[in-house]
Amino acid sequence: MKLAAFCGQRPVFTVMVTLIAVILGLNSLDRLPIDLMPEVDYPTVRISASYEGAGPEEVESQVVERIENAVAPVAGVESIESTSAEGQGDVILSFAWGTDLDAAANDIRERIDRILPNLPDGVERPRLRFIDMSDRPVMVLGLASDLDPIELRRLAEDRVRDRLERIPGVGSVDIWGGLEREIEIAVDRGRLQAVGLALEDVRSALADADFEVAAGTREEGRHERGLRVPGRVTDLDTLATVVVGRGEDGARIRLADIAEVRDTHERETRRIRVDGVQGIRLGVRARTDANTVETARALRSEIEQLREDMPQIGLLVVRDTAVYIERSMANLGRTILFGGVLALLVMLVFMRDFRAAAVAGVAIPVSLVTTFTLVYFAGFTLNLMTLGGMALGVGLMVDNAIVVLESILARRERGMPAYRAAVEGTSEVAPAVTASTLTTLAIFLPLIFLEGLAGALFSQLAWVVGFALVASLLVAFTVVPMLAARLPQQRRRGPPRWYKRLEWGYRRLLSGALKQRGAVMVLAFSVVALAMALVPRLGTELMPDTDEGDLRISFEWEPGISLEFMDERMQHLEQQVLEHVPEVEHWDSSSGTGGFRAGGGHTSRIDMALVPLTERQRSTEEVADSLRREFANEVPGAEVRVRARGMRMMRGGAGADGEELSISVYGYQRETLDQIAKRIESLIEGVDGVTDVSFSMDDSSPEERLVIDRVRAADLNVPVSRIADTIEAAVAGARAGLYRAQGGEEVAIQVRLAQARQIEMEELLDLTVPSGDGEQIALRNVVDVVDGESPLTIERRDRQRVTTVVANIGERDLGSVVADVRDELAGLPLPRGYGWWIGGEYEEQAEALRQLTITLMLAVLLVYMVMASLYESLRNPFVVMFTVPFAGVGAVLMLWLTGTTINAQSFIGIIMLAGIVVNNGILIVDRANRSLRAGAPPRQAVLIAGRRRLRPVLMTSLTTGLALAPLAIGFGEGAEAQAPMARSVLGGLISGTLITLVVIPLVFTLMHRRRGGVVAGN
Repeated sequence: MKLAAFCGQRPVFTVMVTLIAVILGLNSLDRLPIDLMPEVDYPTVRISASYEGAGPEEVESQVVERIENAVAPVAGVESIESTSAEGQGDVILSFAWGTDLDAAANDIRERIDRILPNLPDGVERPRLRFIDMSDRPVMVLGLASDLDPIELRRLAEDRVRDRLERIPGVGSVDIWGGLEREIEIAVDRGRLQAVGLALEDVRSALADADFEVAAGTREEGRHERGLRVPGRVTDLDTLATVVVGRGEDGARIRLADIAEVRDTHERETRRIRVDGVQGIRLGVRARTDANTVETARALRSEIEQLREDMPQIGLLVVRDTAVYIERSMANLGRTILFGGVLALLVMLVFMRDFRAAAVAGVAIPVSLVTTFTLVYFAGFTLNLMTLGGMALGVGLMVDNAIVVLESILARRERGMPAYRAAVEGTSEVAPAVTASTLTTLAIFLPLIFLEGLAGALFSQLAWVVGFALVASLLVAFTVVPMLAARLPQQRRRGPPRWYKRLEWGYRRLLSGALKQRGAVMVLAFSVVALAMALVPRLGTELMPDTDEGDLRISFEWEPGISLEFMDERMQHLEQQVLEHVPEVEHWDSSSGTGGFRAGGGHTSRIDMALVPLTERQRSTEEVADSLRREFANEVPGAEVRVRARGMRMMRGGAGADGEELSISVYGYQRETLDQIAKRIESLIEGVDGVTDVSFSMDDSSPEERLVIDRVRAADLNVPVSRIADTIEAAVAGARAGLYRAQGGEEVAIQVRLAQARQIEMEELLDLTVPSGDGEQIALRNVVDVVDGESPLTIERRDRQRVTTVVANIGERDLGSVVADVRDELAGLPLPRGYGWWIGGEYEEQAEALRQLTITLMLAVLLVYMVMASLYESLRNPFVVMFTVPFAGVGAVLMLWLTGTTINAQSFIGIIMLAGIVVNNGILIVDRANRSLRAGAPPRQAVLIAGRRRLRPVLMTSLTTGLALAPLAIGFGEGAEAQAPMARSVLGGLISGTLITLVVIPLVFTLMHRRRGGVVAGN
């Protein structure tokens, strides 16, 4: 081989080129960003619109439906989902994977701009938000202090958030909890009526008094002087003297005469406690292109500086996702190291020469380090997929070097000169080594073209492993022959005694199998059939759960419950939960509404960060099961759900609280939807593995509807909008301007009745509203009160109302649970126009497994086509392909024995098997063909091939398998994500190697028969 000959003659050149590649790789490694997973941009856009004071039905009809109709024609939209709640509406657009979201977002903005004039006046401009895997905060902080809660909130907004957002890599800082300052004008109802004014008069007067006008410029000689009319209220005493009207005698009525001016805070809707202390929670989100670990390190440094600069506050890191990432990467790095050491030990056992083993072993570090260059220039991150691909390929990287070195050493032992042995030994196995590498590479080609979530996750893995294999092939053809030619001549030593016995036993086994060829083949294919029958028992899921130590327990109270009641109950529940979870490191609790999602005002939750996995006896899922047993049906007045939050970011279709199972019921009438949903809820509660069942329209909130009589209002010349504004101002309050405090802080001024939340309905109806004629008309003359109920949220899908039944899955895989749920719901009677479908994570899982199945078939076909091209034969590749089904036997058995499901990770391992296990078959068939061409009969040819190729087959299989063993064990943080892939490959290698050594020779003899002294088909 010319390449091996050139490198053998130019050792310095070879070493320098190798060192250049290694130095570039090390430099790239130092610059690589670190993250948990590859960046996944879900093709999803959320449109949020705020309509303060509006109920869910008003939000649906006046805001959400209009937005849905406007954006429905956007190119690429696959589904439209929406949620309407009190004061908030969300519309979620799901696009086809590969859609240009920036262009789609521009189209959405244009279409929303067109309908803005048609939206109600109180609707804020709708906001667009992209949904991706990095949407979760990289760090959650707790802020507590003895300061006034209003001052603490201002400090968090003005100083803490500002300093954190200046850190490179930080995208935004969300603040939850605390109290926001407000200037309240508490109007006395009796005084208001006594002076003959309406609330609208007060609000209008205050709004007119809040102004600041630039009146132009005036020339004075050579100078120009600007004119400004300041009118902002900067003093509360001055605000109290604002004239809001005149009495019947013409006397001025000041604000202080009818109202009290209070420097207070907005109505508290959410209460936060961090480690038991009431305070504020901050969620720090990283930019999508940021290095999560580097950003977290910079955050930690800034937090320490904040503690020094502001000793009056306590700043606590509640959760830091970068810590889990760092531990996972470190654990995966150790796995690669252990795998490499085990591979080296295998070579030492077979070669019994440390220097020879080191020559082959040099392929591992050179290939690994060189691969970092590709990772860097391709724009990838160092994550569980890229680093996991390297861990998976450790054994593969040394296989080519082993085969080449084995061929060279065999010639050296027969007394051939070193340089000649290096060149001829490399040349002999070069076709087989190239073929085996190309077949393995062919496996990864379909992975690169995967679409959807599977493509986003595994394309980087395919590139990394593929590049590492190419690097190992180059090392095997350049560095290995060059170093092998310089190994000192050793005295010829025969194989060790244990290997002689193994070889003798294998020859007897193969000879016996050749005599009973038919029976052996029937037995082999029976084993394959039994393994295939075992596949349905494995179960399916999208991704394996990871133990990130992140746990949430949620409490859903009855609608309309007060924040004070929830907070009082939560203080007792927090202590009970902590008694059952000694593994807690930090925790925070929240009660009430908040966040960017619609709804949730009657819910509470406790989020817990557990100590690292190595420091506790129970997994996060075991802790969740314990809490579920302890608190389910044990909290009066609340529905309790517990969720171990691992890999939630991958489940774009999961419920709001991370539920895996989601059943949507569609139709038209809300009452009918509720009845069907309740029936589904009762049916699936008995399914094994289903926990925490609930549905979205389970509760309604009691309400009093003040229906305006439009005819009477018209007769009395009272505008309908003025009636609604008066009622809103009386209870909810109406904004009447801004108060400019010291330091430039602008505080909203709100006008409402004193003790508005405790007002009796009769007192409210006694309020007056000015007519167009200047008369004061009592509300009871134009308003009728009707008792009713309002849904807390209204959900829609594809512009049709739906009710969603959600549930968690415990101790079973999602695929098996869905199968049982389908059986339970198969006979459910439904009215015409109504139906149900299973969505959520299951939709993503079904699509991912469908694509992976197609990828597997394409990969097998590509492997065959590559071998056929290399051998210029259709028959020999067909013989080699018999290794694939026998490898599947071991993969299925390994998954079954370890309790591993068929998920995206294990499926990728099965796909990779198709390219890995054929390498052993290639070695045997290639050697058998050489014997055939030399004139040996087929039986003798396979016996020679088996004996000559037994050692390299065992060495390559053992190095690959043992290098995977630490990964397959799945010990340590982050290992659960890669363990299924490693287990399927390891199991397939074991069965593929053992069965291939016997079955492939049998198939070869069946396909090659002498006819008239000529080898048929050769």
